[in-house]
Amino acid sequence: MSPPPEIILTQELSLQRSDSSLGTSARDDAGLLKEVQSDATLRTTSLRKAADVLKVQPSKGELSESETLTSQRPGDDAPIIVDWDGDQDPGNPRNWSKTMKWAAALTVSLYTFISPISSSMVAPAAEQIAQDFHITSTVEIALTISVFLLGYTVGPLFLGPLSEVYGRTIILHTSNIFFLAWNLGCGFAQTQGQLIAFRFISGIGGSAPLSVGGAVLADLWAPEERGQAIAIYSLAPLLGPAIGPVAGAWIAERSTWRWVFWSTSIISGIIQVLGFLFLRETFAPKLLLKRAKALRASMSIEKGGVRPIRTVHETGQKENWKDLMKRAVFRPFQLFFQEPMIQLLGIYLAFVYGVVYLVLTVMPAIFADVYHEEVGIAGLHYISLGVGLTIASQANAYYLDKVYIYLKKRNDGIGEPEFRLPCVMPGTLLLPIGLLMVGWGSQEHVFWLVPDIGFALIGAGIILVFQGMQTYVIDAFTAYAASALAAVSCFRSLAGFGFPLFAQAMFNALGYGKGSVILAAFAVGVGCPSIWVFWKYGKRIRAMSKHAEKTT
Repeated sequence: MSPPPEIILTQELSLQRSDSSLGTSARDDAGLLKEVQSDATLRTTSLRKAADVLKVQPSKGELSESETLTSQRPGDDAPIIVDWDGDQDPGNPRNWSKTMKWAAALTVSLYTFISPISSSMVAPAAEQIAQDFHITSTVEIALTISVFLLGYTVGPLFLGPLSEVYGRTIILHTSNIFFLAWNLGCGFAQTQGQLIAFRFISGIGGSAPLSVGGAVLADLWAPEERGQAIAIYSLAPLLGPAIGPVAGAWIAERSTWRWVFWSTSIISGIIQVLGFLFLRETFAPKLLLKRAKALRASMSIEKGGVRPIRTVHETGQKENWKDLMKRAVFRPFQLFFQEPMIQLLGIYLAFVYGVVYLVLTVMPAIFADVYHEEVGIAGLHYISLGVGLTIASQANAYYLDKVYIYLKKRNDGIGEPEFRLPCVMPGTLLLPIGLLMVGWGSQEHVFWLVPDIGFALIGAGIILVFQGMQTYVIDAFTAYAASALAAVSCFRSLAGFGFPLFAQAMFNALGYGKGSVILAAFAVGVGCPSIWVFWKYGKRIRAMSKHAEKTT
């Protein structure tokens, strides 16, 4: 172990003296020693100031391996490596207090909640919009609603990787402000073209939390601890679209469709203020880079040689901005085209997410046309979807970590991402059962409670699949969580955009019963085999991956 800075400097003096001359006089020695002691005091003071800046107390007696000082000579070119000061470093987000962690997690979840609300809240006001802009095509009306999700396909591919370069908070804050501004503009749109364009652009801004939010949770919690946080975070993008139409129906009935956009912008502004107050940077490379800069600045005023300083995450090779951005932005595409795991997960989650927006699209038609309910009353049935989402989510929040820890103990204390999959399996069955209940219940005009129970089962199945798969992706690609989630998010958002465009036409042609059979068959045919493949061969697939986490 290394001695304190004063002793290090004295040792360095001894080395210099032995190299220069062994016959130096006692008087020269005394003068030189006095000089060095003075220099040591200066260096120690500087280092203590640096430690204060870095919020790390100077070591007493010995320096840990993670400290940025070594006992090498000042002339050496070996770089100083900046890393966390042991496992208990308070600067590491995983060592933050529970209050700080949950403040960040809930803020990110609010970001993830408000944007999807905007995606569906306008659905009950579609008729008003069609009248104002003289839209007659059902496809164009659906496009006005779902084009927001087309922005979801574009945004994460760039915003996710950028968060791995510039940090999480700046991307989340900037993107939410961007979403807020263009969503506000939707309320002032004067033509159909303006509304579609503004919706698309606001969707790009609102997409950031879908990929960056999950990465924030990976920064904050170890695998066996993050299940509950991810359960809440994963509920937000699904509960938002379920709640949005309920509020949108009452706003549209009592005011104008423009207030649908203005009200969500007001709420988004409040959430943005909370974000500025409670969301701190969590990305470890960014935090360590800040430490390295502070240390570099403190060493520049010292006497003697200054060594190179870099973080443990940096390679030491100079990389220009263009190459850095190219590597970061192309990473989601690499994951998508090179990782079979991402491809299969993307297909299944795309179907699940598509079903969410398909249900949101056809639900008003079912209760207005089949059960002849008014718009405001028909909108209340969205609550059944929200009930299924919420109950299943809260149950899964408890079991997601419990099952993981149990299987980890049985595996000699080694955790595997595949240990998340048992919690997904019930969802693969609840989803098709719910689809069949809704389809045939509506087809046969049975009591309205039957389709509502079906919608609740659909919500439960969707959230179980969504939470388990989302956690699986984060565990399997922790180092590149934002990019991996971006690749999956792009795929699923395409489905969320496309499904509403053909949903009503399919049910008009086949009926609700046969249409639901097709969807249920696809859910079983893709979902069950996917889970089995990952459970059986997931570890082997990860071992062949360039980006996935490896376990031994």
